[in-house]
Amino acid sequence: MVGGGQLARMTHQAAIALGQSLHVLAVSPDDPAALVSPNITLGSHTDLDALAAFAKGCDVLTFDHEHVPGEHLRKLVDQGVNVRPGPDALLHAQDKLVMRRKLAELGLPIPPFAQVESVDDVVVFAEEHGWPCVLKAARGGYDGRGVWMLNGADSAGELVPRLLEWGTPLLVEERVAMRRELAALVARSPFGQGGVWPVVETVQSNGICVEVLAPAPDMTPEDAEVAHELALRIASELDVVGVLAVELFDTEHGLVINELAMRPHNSGHWTIEGARTSQFEQHLRAVLDYPLGATDVVAPAVVMANVLGASEPPSMSPDERLHHLLARFRDAHVHYYGKQERPGRKIGHVTMLGPTMADVRERAKLAAHWLSHAEWRDGYDIHGGS
Repeated sequence: MVGGGQLARMTHQAAIALGQSLHVLAVSPDDPAALVSPNITLGSHTDLDALAAFAKGCDVLTFDHEHVPGEHLRKLVDQGVNVRPGPDALLHAQDKLVMRRKLAELGLPIPPFAQVESVDDVVVFAEEHGWPCVLKAARGGYDGRGVWMLNGADSAGELVPRLLEWGTPLLVEERVAMRRELAALVARSPFGQGGVWPVVETVQSNGICVEVLAPAPDMTPEDAEVAHELALRIASELDVVGVLAVELFDTEHGLVINELAMRPHNSGHWTIEGARTSQFEQHLRAVLDYPLGATDVVAPAVVMANVLGASEPPSMSPDERLHHLLARFRDAHVHYYGKQERPGRKIGHVTMLGPTMADVRERAKLAAHWLSHAEWRDGYDIHGGS
């Protein structure tokens, strides 16, 4: 797996159960996966020689992130390396403009968009589709980075030239009037076998996912089927091998595709405890061309809440916070990523399962807030009272 972040860390745990050795190309010995895996190679994902040397000892090459240059991956394929997903598929997760054009060609529901090479491109687009509109970096953005809301020609005139001067490829999209955000997570093997998990609702704050609700509340079976069919069709048309996350906007006119990710995804962390087969095990099964696992949910309601670094250093160490949390919520499933804390950074997540969404969601939010801040929200205290 290229990349040593928390996704590789959790994939390593799944590999152990399958009797596999996950080798990781990490940038630093302090990367989350490097802290737990004995099979670490240090090197950059932008260094072709490092990638080629790393791949020689692997049966399959897969990814913790989408940032490996496509030209490097094509050279590895030419050398006989088994790259999954392949570079032609991965390009659609690396470049939003390529992705939008392909989905438009397939007739799939996406927002109106246009390439941006000047301020005039934005103004002409907004005259047709209205302000505000959304400006995006075609490559490299994540967790709200590389996305800007433009309220008028003045804001476009201030921002666009600066980004173009920096060499940032850009596109502009219509701002979607949505009711909520959803994610359809699927997996596909080289043989073409597909698997789907229930569609989930993702809750964002400042561009960062803070909660995932599984299954998505108040979603009809018909709408869930539409989302699954969209995701499976994309996986098939693009020849994706592994896990594919399709981020969706839920609108009054139906589902609209937002983003794609071709790897385990934050919207699927709940599957570790909440599904028969986790996204991490399923990704390994897929890239190894094993039969895919069952994806049934194991409880009526599952909520994953991200643990984000607080704006001020908490009064307790992570271990002390964990101790108090587990005393309060004995059924909490906590995953720390081994990261240094800084404001807004994902340092872990907590998952709760139960019979009703409202109760599970409240407990998950309380637990994540406690792990971030060492304080209880809404008047709760650590001794069990409210």
